[in-house]
Amino acid sequence: MVEKNEINKMYVFKPLLKQTIWGGEAIASFKNVETDKHSIGESWEISAVKDYLSVVADGSDQGKTILELLDEQKEKLVGKKVYSKYGDTFPLLIKFIDAHRDLSIQVHPDDATAMRRHGTRGKSEMWYVINAEEGGRVMVGFNQPVQKEEYDHMVEDNSITKVLNEKEVSEGDVFFLPAGRVHSLCAGVFVAEIQETSDITYRIYDYGRKDAEGRERELHTQLAKDVIDFSTQDDYQTHYTEEFDKRVKLVDCPLFTTNLLEPTKAFHADYNDLDSFVVLICMDGGATITEQGLDGRQQRSIRQGTTVLLPASTHGVEIMPEGNCKILEVYIKA
Repeated sequence: MVEKNEINKMYVFKPLLKQTIWGGEAIASFKNVETDKHSIGESWEISAVKDYLSVVADGSDQGKTILELLDEQKEKLVGKKVYSKYGDTFPLLIKFIDAHRDLSIQVHPDDATAMRRHGTRGKSEMWYVINAEEGGRVMVGFNQPVQKEEYDHMVEDNSITKVLNEKEVSEGDVFFLPAGRVHSLCAGVFVAEIQETSDITYRIYDYGRKDAEGRERELHTQLAKDVIDFSTQDDYQTHYTEEFDKRVKLVDCPLFTTNLLEPTKAFHADYNDLDSFVVLICMDGGATITEQGLDGRQQRSIRQGTTVLLPASTHGVEIMPEGNCKILEVYIKA
């Protein structure tokens, strides 16, 4: 267990705004950031992906990358067991995704396959729906049994979409997407995504779209075939019951745990027994976060669209909501 005996910083990073052919205009307004960019499909809030490293936005560590923080603090930043497992790689990637148009149908490999093929970790992830236009939907898993031998033909004749499970979504809906589960965000859906630190995506089908240079995007049909889970489920959505002033478990797996917090009054989050960093993502409203340290306190105000990293050496925080407030709390269970 990391010794929790010092004042800890609360880190906010500069968002990495990524333009895509399917992106929209929701992210900048949601985060209240000024930018000349349009068609922003993703904001990478915390990233240790090569060539896309998050940079501290303010404070005494302003300008440092997340890997520089990790190199300096090691287990004090991420936790002893987390550091033992992941070493000098921050294990999670936090994003906002705005699907103005349908995303490609895709799948991700598991850790073993990704390491063998690409020398990196695979990708399991989750979505929390922030907003969805009327009729906004997702595709997750299959709606009927599909034989592996049928897969190539379905991609070739454009019938793959007919066997995918479609679900109309609304604010607060949650989907867990383990590696191997085929999925796609469709037009009009805006989500927070929590995933392993990996940028490995196998694109199965892309509606024949072309990029700005008139080229169709690369498909990974055969790479995907060997990692797809062709089994079916009755329901792919994660269901939960909202409760004010309590931790509500959304996803609990070895890779990450995500809780929903909806405080109406001062909420005390105790991290003394947690051997992990904590990420707080403000989904709605705002709050003042006060760090509960032995040697003193520090505060930070957050609002909708703010993502904060609390080091593993943090004792806990008090969250004082400002009006309606929804926060996702993310950590790795030791």
